[in-house]
Amino acid sequence: MKKTAADISWTVGGQQGEGIESAGDRFATALNQLGYYLYGHRHFSSRIKGGHTHYKIRISKSPVGTVTDELNILVAFDQETIAANIHEMNRSGVILADAKFRPVLQQALDMPELFILPLTEIAAGHGSPLMKNSVALGATAALIGVTPADFAGVIAAAFAKKPEVLDNNLKALQGGFDFIREYGSHLINCCPLPRPQPGERLFMLGNEAIALGALAAGANFMAAYPITPASEIMEYMIEKLPQFGGAVIQTEDEIAACTMAIGANHAGARAFTATSGPGFSLMQEGIGLAAMTETPLVVIDTQRGGPSTGLPTKHEQSDILAAVFGTHGDAAKIVIAPGTAAEAFTDTVEAFNLAEEYQCPVILLSDLQLSLCKQTMEPPNLEQVTVRRGSILTAGDLAPLKTNAYFKRFEPSVTGISARVLPGTENGMYLVTGLEHDSVGKPAEAPANRIVQMDKRLNKLKDLAVRFPVPFYAQAPFEHCELLVIGTGASRGAIEEALVSLLADGYRVNHIHLRLLHPLPSTCLFPLLSTAARILVVDHNATAQLAALIRMQVGGGHDIRSLLKYDGDILRPAQVYQACREALV
Repeated sequence: MKKTAADISWTVGGQQGEGIESAGDRFATALNQLGYYLYGHRHFSSRIKGGHTHYKIRISKSPVGTVTDELNILVAFDQETIAANIHEMNRSGVILADAKFRPVLQQALDMPELFILPLTEIAAGHGSPLMKNSVALGATAALIGVTPADFAGVIAAAFAKKPEVLDNNLKALQGGFDFIREYGSHLINCCPLPRPQPGERLFMLGNEAIALGALAAGANFMAAYPITPASEIMEYMIEKLPQFGGAVIQTEDEIAACTMAIGANHAGARAFTATSGPGFSLMQEGIGLAAMTETPLVVIDTQRGGPSTGLPTKHEQSDILAAVFGTHGDAAKIVIAPGTAAEAFTDTVEAFNLAEEYQCPVILLSDLQLSLCKQTMEPPNLEQVTVRRGSILTAGDLAPLKTNAYFKRFEPSVTGISARVLPGTENGMYLVTGLEHDSVGKPAEAPANRIVQMDKRLNKLKDLAVRFPVPFYAQAPFEHCELLVIGTGASRGAIEEALVSLLADGYRVNHIHLRLLHPLPSTCLFPLLSTAARILVVDHNATAQLAALIRMQVGGGHDIRSLLKYDGDILRPAQVYQACREALV
């Protein structure tokens, strides 16, 4: 594999509860402030404390969309960290290991250097062994060519309300730096960082980008039940939404969350919910209710490994077909799948607009990698955010109703979209039920009426693929290519980096990354598929769900192969590169 940019990778690992996440966040936040582009991936167990965890940060002078297989610096708080990460170590890299656990390394040719230092002992000498993560940051600073002062601001922000703890952590930080300078001088600046690109950028979770998008879209109500890996969306909204006059309710379960959001939307709020696979399963009947009643609804589904409780803290994209077809019956809905934090922001805004314009459920399909990996993001231009509420009539738009008459809320139209009124609007009274109904909402089972109403609901989405801003991202320089790689969600970064190497090798490879999964932009996709000798679909599931959707919607006759990954880990560029080379043979 050839690198696309000068960068290095750093990992800290140990047992959950040892400050692994805080160490990684402080390390990355400081480097973000220095002007570096970052991508951080935390591997953790589905428990509160205990169990191995490690946090990998990639630092680059240019934008990056994933982590790599290579690892330059490993900070090990236990032997398990060395065992779990040694296969990724660059042979010229360094392992900084805490002397407390008596680290060992099977000596062999081309092994990285194992440098043992008393992280816990230094931390205890400054007040508490828990500060060993600050010691590790100081030691790392010496290796990458920065100073403790570059981390001091981040640590000061973390302990601003605890002056004594702050002072001790700063001393621990300096202690780690001084130990390398005194006993490991050969390691000073051994992994120098590339020159940064100054500028103010955000470093945030995809979940935070989604929540920020909801705020920008004017969301004023959220109902949700906590679930990994979607909980950060609710946590962000609990902190921020009341500042904008909105409210968040933690419900007793996901069924209540979904139906409460439907009720709030019916009343005129911009409401949504967020969940993961198990909760999304519970919401399916509610999503169908929103489709039948033509009520706007935004549902965020952050995919994780399933079925059942499955892999709560591991990555997968196995809710694709559930998002598109999960609700019983033929339900009109929209499914969007962003691939980057920036797209997560813009697509969330668009999800709220589409939900009200098309009066239907919109599923924003995220995944654990996108939601829980932190990445550099340019600040969004809020002046470009528009709020489109669709056709909502007021009392002044309505003629007086005759006695015993109702407003024709579900009246058929050329576009399939009927005018909407909010409850309490004078002369806007109508009935609403989950049953099939006529134009005023009265239950009606006549065959002719059923056809009219079903066609009305389904037909309103017929032009969405054309209207959607960017239904898919295309990196397609070749009119006729040897291989077309198709993906969705957070696999975009790994695919893009693999393509750099494939193009350098002389292969004609195009790339499509789907953002609008339903309705699939089949008409636009067909020419790109038809001019490809072979097609490789990257599926983070065991049953090739994305490939199945493409076959179903675009048609057969194409040489479609699959790269399946369902071990819970995220995709690396080298894995995509290898799969492409095999497909090209």
